[in-house]
Amino acid sequence: MRFPPICRAAFVMAMLIAGLNAALAADWPRQVTDSRGSHTLDSKPVRIVSTSVTLTGSLLAIDAPVIASGATTPNNRFADDRGFLRQWSDVAKARKLARLYIGEPNAEAVAAQMPDLILVSATGGDSALALYDQLSAIAPTLVINYDDKSWQALLTQLGEITGHEQQAAARIAQFARQLADVKAHITLPPQPVNALVYNPAARNANMWTRDSAQGQLLQESGFTLAALPAGLQTSHSQGKRHDIIQLGGENLAAGLNGEALLLFAGDEKDADALRANPLLGHLPAVQNKRVYALGPETFRLDYYSATQVLQRLSALFG
Repeated sequence: MRFPPICRAAFVMAMLIAGLNAALAADWPRQVTDSRGSHTLDSKPVRIVSTSVTLTGSLLAIDAPVIASGATTPNNRFADDRGFLRQWSDVAKARKLARLYIGEPNAEAVAAQMPDLILVSATGGDSALALYDQLSAIAPTLVINYDDKSWQALLTQLGEITGHEQQAAARIAQFARQLADVKAHITLPPQPVNALVYNPAARNANMWTRDSAQGQLLQESGFTLAALPAGLQTSHSQGKRHDIIQLGGENLAAGLNGEALLLFAGDEKDADALRANPLLGHLPAVQNKRVYALGPETFRLDYYSATQVLQRLSALFG
């Protein structure tokens, strides 16, 4: 018995779809290892909850099915009216991302979302690590380090966890093309430089290390980060972080030893405040007017804010 051509075409299409679904299913279950051990993900997650506002931007960038996220303090330079970071605020709205809570983690709010995967940051002010036991009773819970790798490495890791490897690779390739174009058209200021977040009110700073996502981005862009002076006393906070070094008091001036200062999470008001600090007036970067603000959206680095950094570098040095 012969089927009409339209029926044969539909049959072939159905077989192709079935084959594709079988191939995708063959990738699961997956074994994932974090600081808590090995975890089995039985199937591709479809309801991901991110307790870390820092991780959420990377999940959105690879089109992962993140349905809810922890948030930070809303309505400031860094965050929108829901406490989501401004660099991906529009994307979150378009995808109807739900807010779990502001600041303090809440296991009940996570459970109410009925997730099949929960992501927790290992360090930082947005870490819900203290609730790990409660969260892991709700759904598979993975602890992710973002303070010791580039945003591209984090994107790759999240792509492997969520089954969105191709989306992650596409974003990274897209950014690499933008980076190559910017590098070809900018003239760098004198090197080496310091990359930091300056707090005008407290007159202290968090300096980005070479291992930080911010430090790695600058190095990819051709910048050289200044080494800390030997014997300088520094401190760390928010867990054992690899991405920042705290500078305050007399150590602030000693630590800012670069020929130029690049202010992340800062605008021109912050740059002016640093220049006006009498304890920093003798610094070569201040005297030579080489203090550059990269914008408030660069507080947490992901695909969206990294792209904005490139745009700012191009505007400053192009």
